[in-house]
Amino acid sequence: MLVHPQFDPVALSLGPLQIHWYGLTYLVAFGLFLWLATRRTQQAQFASVGWTQRDVEDLLFYGVIGVVIGGRLGYVLFYKPGHYLAHPLEIFEVWKGGMAFHGGLLGVLAAMWAFARSRGRHFLEVTDLIAPCVPTGLASGRMGNFINGELWGRAADPALPWAMVFPQSGANIPRHPSQLYQFCLEGLLLFALLWIYARKPRQLGIVSGMFLIGYGSFRFMAEYFREPDSFLGLLALGMSMGQWLCVPMVLAGSGLVWMGWQQRFKTPERPTVKSR
Repeated sequence: MLVHPQFDPVALSLGPLQIHWYGLTYLVAFGLFLWLATRRTQQAQFASVGWTQRDVEDLLFYGVIGVVIGGRLGYVLFYKPGHYLAHPLEIFEVWKGGMAFHGGLLGVLAAMWAFARSRGRHFLEVTDLIAPCVPTGLASGRMGNFINGELWGRAADPALPWAMVFPQSGANIPRHPSQLYQFCLEGLLLFALLWIYARKPRQLGIVSGMFLIGYGSFRFMAEYFREPDSFLGLLALGMSMGQWLCVPMVLAGSGLVWMGWQQRFKTPERPTVKSR
């Protein structure tokens, strides 16, 4: 069986300055978003209503703030509320780790609402634009988890060709490399499906709904191979916290898709931008 390579978490040291691999994965995620979202704004359904490169740059700025604040608060509230209630100052110690995707998602949604409001655009027009651009960033983050040897998987059959020992887990047993499962499912596969689906104009809200359904479903499946957090374990019905948080995502996504098909959402009237 395989053994985790035990990468040095520091990618580059420049005197007292240390650049961590995990930080680089965030930079990769932001770079991919800029590139992909710019390509989205060049598609007819967005270019015709005035989306520009400047809008993409502003979206990234709003999104970074939403990810950091939402991801941290989500971890605090969803996973360790008792601990942080007793040690509130530790909430600000983000360098020690502790970010939650579902909290980050809520933070980004709040940031996108603020962006939409400032530009007079429909909130779902904004989320439909960015939804296919998000999974590559998720893939980058999962690769960072694998490099750090964190969020390892549950025990696996030693005969599994890719079963891997994670010394960081404190147990010399083969495990599923669940970070790579999530890299493939929530990252690459979800990106491919959404990008292809969103190339054609869709009713308002449908692409956003498809993202919620896709991520929620893939994450729910991957959680069966991921070791539950030791301080939480499995919750009701033998499901992990991650799985329970995916349930409302899938339900909300299904509602958005249904309402989109019913054309319940209307885009504010905006002047058409003619190409020259």
